[in-house]
Amino acid sequence: MLDIRRLSSQDADFSVHFKNLLQQNQSAENDVRQTVEVIIKDIRENGDQALLAYTKKFDQVTVKQASELEISKSHMQEALTQISAEQRQALEVAAKRIRSYAEKQGLKSWSSKDEDGNELGQVVTALEKVGVYVPGGKAAYPSSVLMNVIPAKVAGVDSIIMVVPTPNGEVNDMVMAAASIAGVDRAFTIGGAQAVAALAYGTETIPKVDKIVGPGNAYVASAKQQVFGKVGIDMIAGPSEVLVICDDSANPEWVAMDLFSQAEHDENARAILISTQVDFFDQVKQQMELLLKDLDRAEIITQSIKNFGAFILVKDLDEAAELADQIAPEHLELCVVEPEQLLKKIRNAGAVFLGHYTPEVFGDYCAGSNHVLPTAGTARFSSPLGVYDFQKRTSVVNCSKAGANKLSTVASTLAHSEGLTAHARSAEYRKK
Repeated sequence: MLDIRRLSSQDADFSVHFKNLLQQNQSAENDVRQTVEVIIKDIRENGDQALLAYTKKFDQVTVKQASELEISKSHMQEALTQISAEQRQALEVAAKRIRSYAEKQGLKSWSSKDEDGNELGQVVTALEKVGVYVPGGKAAYPSSVLMNVIPAKVAGVDSIIMVVPTPNGEVNDMVMAAASIAGVDRAFTIGGAQAVAALAYGTETIPKVDKIVGPGNAYVASAKQQVFGKVGIDMIAGPSEVLVICDDSANPEWVAMDLFSQAEHDENARAILISTQVDFFDQVKQQMELLLKDLDRAEIITQSIKNFGAFILVKDLDEAAELADQIAPEHLELCVVEPEQLLKKIRNAGAVFLGHYTPEVFGDYCAGSNHVLPTAGTARFSSPLGVYDFQKRTSVVNCSKAGANKLSTVASTLAHSEGLTAHARSAEYRKK
């Protein structure tokens, strides 16, 4: 029997219960942080030697030299022959759609001149080296390879280094095939906080990168957070989440499975349903009970729904939109008659899926939009991963002689007001 809380926006204590629902479970965070600190320090000081020790300890993989941890391009290419024709076609179709979407995203260089002939602009360049972390072993995600590598390739990144743990030496053919299709330049069978540290600081074998992207467990997330500043990162991802807003036109069986599709990630995933119809909750709950028994991850789903799931009754769709903006969900499904109209009222969401025929799972795999999305309310200020995350902007200023004459007075005045005499003199030298 599924245990899922029910809330109503009309209840006097709704705001308290709603706030509690949104709080993240951060137990043991300090223990994780301290463990990761030790690993990062060890990798910084001992390079390959430490990397080999952690790979043996955590993945039960023993090699004599770190160079043995590298996967050749020919191995990645060979993986394409090891998967089924149906799997290969799925990867190639998904890759094509992701690439097509990404090609519309890039930032552009520009320049313009003012009336004095001063030229202002920016130059957009790609990052040189990017590290992509991919979860490995039985919990393998070839879709994450496509989503993280393809935008970097479209951006023009020179070298993409993939790291993927292979517990007990288990190499996943789908991950390797995805790496080949996406265009990974180098790949290493390492994982955990030690892989993040190796990418951030470099070792004798692992190249130092400019940015690290890709999902991982709590240790990977903590490592990314701790090396930020030394390298760039995409985001600190929390548990997966979906918010579904429905009116009476929605199919309760479809909605139930859409909620399950996120709840099955792990026990901390969040699946929330908002509706204007109280009877709809009963219909969805009935379908959930029927569908659960046939799912492989029923135990995880049950715990996830109990921990972080909810049915929330609202008076109308305007109120539903207001709550959605407070949640700022990673994924938002609008299963209503006029989803385009409701979308206009939404400000905060990682990705929005419109109508009854657009389940969130399409975004996970093959719609074309990126599935690396802001979680835990961070959609209030951050965006999905895209080509722009692998580009940087450089400002360009080119003053004419006449322009410098005018600007020197302004700069000198402001510099003197800040007590910076050398700044002022530097500007004054450019006067006529």
